Amino acid sequence: MPSWSAFAAAAPALAADARERLDAHVHKTLATVRRDGAPRISGTETVWADGELWIGSMWRARKALDLRRDPRFALHSGSDDPAPPGSDAPGWVGDAKLAGVAVEVEDPAVIAHVVPHAPPGPLHLFRLEVREVSTVRMSDDGKGIVVASWTAERGVRTLARR
Repeated sequence: MPSWSAFAAAAPALAADARERLDAHVHKTLATVRRDGAPRISGTETVWADGELWIGSMWRARKALDLRRDPRFALHSGSDDPAPPGSDAPGWVGDAKLAGVAVEVEDPAVIAHVVPHAPPGPLHLFRLEVREVSTVRMSDDGKGIVVASWTAERGVRTLARR
C-alpha cells in the first residue's frame, strides 16, 4: 500500500488539493473498525513529517486500540459550511477523504521527530498508508460538483456531476 509520498508522486495535483483540504481544518474525523466490526468515528488531528501523513493518539485510546487490532481507516478532512443563500461570503470549497491502513510506529526517535511537542508519557503514533484518496469540490460554474479520486490500480479519475 502506498505511503502518502508515493501517492503524491503518482498524482501530484490531486495530492496537493487533498492536502490543502486536510490542512484547512485542525480537527478531522477518523473512522476505525470496532472489535464487533461496527464503525467507530473519532476526532483526530494530523501531522505532516518527512512527506508522510501521521496521526497520534492518547495511550490506549479506543481509536488506537481499534487500529492496532484492525489497521483499516477512513479519514475526512472536515467541511466548510455553505454560504447562506444570496451571500457573497465564501462557502463550501470542498473536502478530502482518504482510506487505507494505519501503521503504528513505536520507535522513540521517530515519535520525538514527528511529535516533538508531545506531552510526557506514552502515546500511539501511526503513519497513514493510502489505498484511495478523493476530493470533492464545486464545479467552476457552481452548478454541480467535481469528484477526483485515485487508487494505485486505476490512477486518477475525475467525475463531474450536476
